[in-house]
Amino acid sequence: MSTQHTYRVIVRGRWDALSQESRTRLLAEADDHGLSALRFTEEGTLAYDRALQHFSYRVVVRSDAEDGEEMAAALAEDRVESALGELGHGYRELRSTVTDLDTMKINRKR
Repeated sequence: MSTQHTYRVIVRGRWDALSQESRTRLLAEADDHGLSALRFTEEGTLAYDRALQHFSYRVVVRSDAEDGEEMAAALAEDRVESALGELGHGYRELRSTVTDLDTMKINRKR
């Protein structure tokens, strides 16, 4: 049995070809999706600003340690693609930054 690791993944991207409906909905909800609302969750939290150019998703992924960070990034990007697809929002240029919480070194104050 393989060891599971917990990864925090930040998926960044650009909005692309947003419909008028998507634009209206995103602008109406923009105050709820600012940086202060960001948390790492399994379903992910979305942040963007009113310029509607870039967005960021914070996702927690649990995956086999032997699959590594690349698999965690792929799983997170798949979740983001699904979430944005269900909402009908266009996007492009997804890229991820992954942190393995199980191997992260914590420097404690003495």
